[in-house]
Amino acid sequence: MKRYLIFAALGPFIGGFFLLIATTVMSGYWDEPNFSQVTKLFVVFLKTLQYSYLFGILPILMMAAVDDIVFHVKPIVPVLRMLLVGAFSFLAAAFVYGSRGGDSGALQFFLYGLVGFVPATVCSWLAHEAIDFPATASPGVATESSK
Repeated sequence: MKRYLIFAALGPFIGGFFLLIATTVMSGYWDEPNFSQVTKLFVVFLKTLQYSYLFGILPILMMAAVDDIVFHVKPIVPVLRMLLVGAFSFLAAAFVYGSRGGDSGALQFFLYGLVGFVPATVCSWLAHEAIDFPATASPGVATESSK
């Protein structure tokens, strides 16, 4: 359950930021960046954060389910699991977002693929750090099996 909470809390936040970056790059807004443009970017990000969670919660929970399924395949090591989840998310986001609009091409495919890859990989890594390690008892604490 912690895995899904990590994905749900952080995934739309990171994905929304990368989606905003991808759309600003594709629109040509970052031709000559300056401080006021960066400030506007963060203001827009904060104003649209609610929509990032509204529209991003279901896709990132699907990626959490993929991460959970791959976690239960024991021969797959955590780094490979993170890369598999990230690659699956990259392809899903690139095909959903990347073919939209008149500027379809390799840059658009790559940027929108990163919108899926980065949040899924980061959340999978954080889930690995928080969950995957078995709990160990302190040497002085008695367990049920040692009584």
